[in-house]
Amino acid sequence: MRTLIFLLAVLWVCDGVKFGQLCKGNPNNRRRTSDRWGEGHYGAGRGNRRHQGLDIECRDGSTVYAPFDVTLVRKVIVYKDPEKKKTAINEGIQMRGEGLCFNLFYVRPDKTSGFVRKGARIGTMLPMQRVYPGITSHVHVQMCDRSNPTRYF
Repeated sequence: MRTLIFLLAVLWVCDGVKFGQLCKGNPNNRRRTSDRWGEGHYGAGRGNRRHQGLDIECRDGSTVYAPFDVTLVRKVIVYKDPEKKKTAINEGIQMRGEGLCFNLFYVRPDKTSGFVRKGARIGTMLPMQRVYPGITSHVHVQMCDRSNPTRYF
């Protein structure tokens, strides 16, 4: 019974979580919609697979912020076997906070461990236009369990 109550409490807390501003110049976390490279919503088609994150607009070179108090877990490599041109955006950071575990892709982290307060700088948006000219540059938010992050925005 205690376990059930604990799980319900965790679900209740996580359900009320909302991401704060992720990127300088985008205070409301405007989402990438549609461009010549596709769409940025969770589940969007990607050839023979589905997009497993949510894309939040961010200009190349912009400062990226902690969306709430977080613990930085580790650096993330986005592409397992990247084409040479994708190395320009092949970084990210995994974080935990507010009961969530998530990754931010296409971000060069300032550091890869430790505690960071909401709104503090955590890194820099990488040069997405160099790899995908004409795309709406964005930070890709992906939950560690690959569930849909949309409800947190």
